[in-house]
Amino acid sequence: MTASCRPEVTRVTCARATIARMQRQLLAGLAAALFATLVGAEPAGFYTTQFEKKPSVAALTTLGRALFMDASLSASGKTSCASCHDPAHAFGPPNDRAVQLAGPTMKLAGVRAVPSLRYLQNVPAFTEHFFDSDGNDSEDQGPAGGHNWDGRAASVHEQAAIPLLSPFEMANANEGDVVRRVARGPNAAAFRSAFGDKVLDTPALAFKGVVMALEVFQQSPADFYPYDSKFDAFLRGKAKLSTQEERGMALFNNPAKGNCMACHPSAVKGGALPSFTDFGFIALGVPRNAAIPANRNAGYRDMGLCGPTRTDLADHTDYCGRFRTPSLRNTATRTVFFHNGAMHTLEQVVQFYAQRDSQPGKWYPRRKGQPDKFDDLPKALRENVNTDAPFGAAAGGADALNAGEIRDLIAFLNTLTDGYRP
Repeated sequence: MTASCRPEVTRVTCARATIARMQRQLLAGLAAALFATLVGAEPAGFYTTQFEKKPSVAALTTLGRALFMDASLSASGKTSCASCHDPAHAFGPPNDRAVQLAGPTMKLAGVRAVPSLRYLQNVPAFTEHFFDSDGNDSEDQGPAGGHNWDGRAASVHEQAAIPLLSPFEMANANEGDVVRRVARGPNAAAFRSAFGDKVLDTPALAFKGVVMALEVFQQSPADFYPYDSKFDAFLRGKAKLSTQEERGMALFNNPAKGNCMACHPSAVKGGALPSFTDFGFIALGVPRNAAIPANRNAGYRDMGLCGPTRTDLADHTDYCGRFRTPSLRNTATRTVFFHNGAMHTLEQVVQFYAQRDSQPGKWYPRRKGQPDKFDDLPKALRENVNTDAPFGAAAGGADALNAGEIRDLIAFLNTLTDGYRP
């Protein structure tokens, strides 16, 4: 769905129109116009790569889907993109592990929870100064955009390259390893058919073809942004929310209560249905997760924007602890939450928002008899943690949401699950 797809337009009609437009753009000038539209400011070189053949969007989508499912592209022969981004789980994790196991022997653990790949089609490239045309486009909203929890990938094809080469994911030593596995694998013929008979003879060119196909597949509306939840039907006037769901929606949008809409906008904007993320970064002070093997090292700190995975912003100490705000679509289907997978139920997540400051002893370990709040950040950086509503209560004060309100809010969040059928 793009900004031209208004709520009154059916999902099928909108998806067909989107695909038709994408096909016209690609065939008119290979991928340059298409991808510039999809991912914003990008180095022109990637999208003007000259292949022997000019593949159609349909061919790239089919090839990208096959590569996404292909475990033979990994060093272990057992890990595909879909192993962590399971289509049956909204392209999120298939289980409740805080981090997934992969690598060459399938025994190496990652350092962050797996995010969903759905509803990322409008994520802009990372910028430290984001201005959103929401009626006050002069306001600098700070860091926003980019892919991964720390926004370090500017585009989907950059994001797709990371797990292919990560030592604790698909564990290829270099781009040439990936291309050799494609050449030996079940998709070699389809790859040559799409890009040309000789494409696999040039590893640098072929690797661009791999990540380009994965990028185009991840722009497939039916797979990655179907907009077919109950809430979407409600916005189109095709469904009614229950009384409890309506109460939950009111709490979601109330700046004095849930205040969820501050980071997860829920309104139709410019005719586009909401993605439930502002693309920004926020420090929530999520408790340290001992289930992540890397955290057994007391000196290891995952601080998001300022490192250690991302290195270019290491000197921006005011960014430490900030992670990208995910979409809340399909959040009710997840069993692992936040960047470190510290929580495993949606009820637990909403309780954390409502009680983090009012009941810190419930969420953080004790040090010298007191809750060690924001224990996954060095003490000198804990002032970075956000205190806007629903946070900010004094310890021992009233929770931002009571038990009934938490149930109502969860009922609303369940309306964001794809696949609604009246």
